[in-house]
Amino acid sequence: MSRNFKLLIILLIVGTAAVYIIFVTIPTEIARRSYAGAKSLGEDIRNAFQFTPEVKVNNTIVLNQQTPLLELSVLSQNFEHRYVWENSWMGSTKKIFISGSFNAKVGFDLRRKFSITLRDEKAYVTLPSPQTLSVESFGDITYRDEQGIWNWVSTEDRTRATNAFIADARRYADRAAFINDAREAMEVRLKEVVKPYAEEVLIEYQQSTRLR
Repeated sequence: MSRNFKLLIILLIVGTAAVYIIFVTIPTEIARRSYAGAKSLGEDIRNAFQFTPEVKVNNTIVLNQQTPLLELSVLSQNFEHRYVWENSWMGSTKKIFISGSFNAKVGFDLRRKFSITLRDEKAYVTLPSPQTLSVESFGDITYRDEQGIWNWVSTEDRTRATNAFIADARRYADRAAFINDAREAMEVRLKEVVKPYAEEVLIEYQQSTRLR
């Protein structure tokens, strides 16, 4: 066997090995590390928020969304609320002045998709828009009645006024800055958790349906 022929065989073997390493071994190792990183990210999210989002590497789903809870509350806010209920009859107006304190919980409806896609050194996070999850009274409701001349406050009026008061407190919570505060808190926490796995974290919100 000539020396040139032996050299050609050696070059073919080396070339084949190089091609295998470049096109098979390296991509496989990169994919393995990417999948391992995605699983590690899912674990970090679970530790931070007590649920696991869907995690994808490019277009491959590595982890499915797991939501043992239906809601994720990221903000708990106490507030005082006042309301005036009134009723007029034959020119006579009665009023009930109501005040009390509430706790509003703001967060995310986990029945909707919460996913993270790792692609091109970026993390694309999709989650529901934050919303008011609950508004609960502390039970310290106080009343002050203002009677009409012949239109007096009754027990039924108290019930209607209380229901209207609680509904108005819910509307107040929806209009207050609580939702924006929850959004900002979630983004800060998410970026802290996801940043080790991507150079840039991009967050997109879906329109949420209200929980009742």
